[in-house]
Amino acid sequence: MRMAGGKMARAWVRLPSGRRLDLLAPTPFDWTDEDLAIGLSRTFRWGGHSIWPVPLSVAQHSLAVLALRRAAKPAAGRDALRRELLHDAEEGLTNFDCISPLKPFLGEGFLQLQQRLAGVIAARYGLAAWEEAERRLHKKLDIAMAAAEAVHVAGWSRAEVRFTLGIRAGVMEQDPLAAIHGGTPWEPWPPELAAQRFLAELRALA
Repeated sequence: MRMAGGKMARAWVRLPSGRRLDLLAPTPFDWTDEDLAIGLSRTFRWGGHSIWPVPLSVAQHSLAVLALRRAAKPAAGRDALRRELLHDAEEGLTNFDCISPLKPFLGEGFLQLQQRLAGVIAARYGLAAWEEAERRLHKKLDIAMAAAEAVHVAGWSRAEVRFTLGIRAGVMEQDPLAAIHGGTPWEPWPPELAAQRFLAELRALA
């Protein structure tokens, strides 16, 4: 791709490990597990808006959805749990979790970028395509977590969750991560802690 004047556009980003990720032609070998964990821990949900001193990271959200899946029926095997943990992994490589009101304006190019990254992530970690029943269960859990985050983290009211955000799921009161890690329920973790816990889970499911 060339810019005005004939200069080649830079499409790669430098990751914490020093590796270069070409966003137009990524490969499964362009990042380390640490790069991914750091990226997800520094990528924030809800546009970074939070009623807490720290925003909620995609890494912590991913771990929360994973905890819900572990508690759901039918039981999931290691491969399915790994896919659950990595369901938003491409956001950690772009450091961008697009808020819903913006998505319609980003166009086909951004969708293709996400799909390219999702494809190489699936190849890197051996993620099989979603079966329809698993996809439906995942969406149910992901939406339930979004409803809870909207109230307990981003500060929306329950009425706003239903009528403004259009989320029909009930708002859970119990933080699924509090029983595992302790701490104050629904409090976002510092990025370093979120990265550490995400990386530990990723390695346990490898």
